Amino acid sequence: QVQLVESGGGLVQAGGSLRLSCVVSGRTWGTSVMAWFRQAPGKEREFVGLISWSGRNSFYEEPVKGRFTISIEHAKNTMYLQMNSLKPEDTAVYYCAAGSQFQGTRAAYDYWGQGTQVTVSS
Repeated sequence: QVQLVESGGGLVQAGGSLRLSCVVSGRTWGTSVMAWFRQAPGKEREFVGLISWSGRNSFYEEPVKGRFTISIEHAKNTMYLQMNSLKPEDTAVYYCAAGSQFQGTRAAYDYWGQGTQVTVSS
């Protein structure tokens, strides 16, 4: 019903910036929340932040607060994750997700992108 296509990952040095994109297609009725998660090798997938589809409400986990910003460009059906002041510990596969609950748990999201690798070198 809903398809998510993620892009924008790559290799960047510590202190640099990247912007990830997540294009949403298909039926979006009932989908009111978008989120970003990340998963490093050997670790569980963790919540990064979320945004209401309207863009009026957002929330970020403490490790990225003040450095990452989530936004939505409705004309392009695209959610972005702007990542600034990147640290080596930000290295992970980043996933976008769509759901209907304003929560930071994996179970709250029904649709997922394929993931994009972000590598931050020191």
